Amino acid sequence: MDDLLDTAAMLQRFRERAAAVRRRGLPPVEGEERKRIFEQMQLDYMDFAMLGDARAALDDGILTLTVDLRPPSERSDGDQDPVGTPPPGPGPTA
Repeated sequence: MDDLLDTAAMLQRFRERAAAVRRRGLPPVEGEERKRIFEQMQLDYMDFAMLGDARAALDDGILTLTVDLRPPSERSDGDQDPVGTPPPGPGPTA
């Protein structure tokens, strides 16, 4: 099974998806719909970024993703956030 799943490539795809969400602009909508789309973009970024930052282990057919939620400066292994802290995006009224 280990040879069928490239966990490093999978995590890279999540990092790329997080970056794509940050680059995506808001469509030309207003009001509540704009707010809803913006909130969904924030959730998408957070989900993809957390998975992209995970450590993956595949043992006996069980995939385990470990996500260290501590700030990068407090991590024992010194890892930095590979996706990066999101820049302030346009607000729902921007």
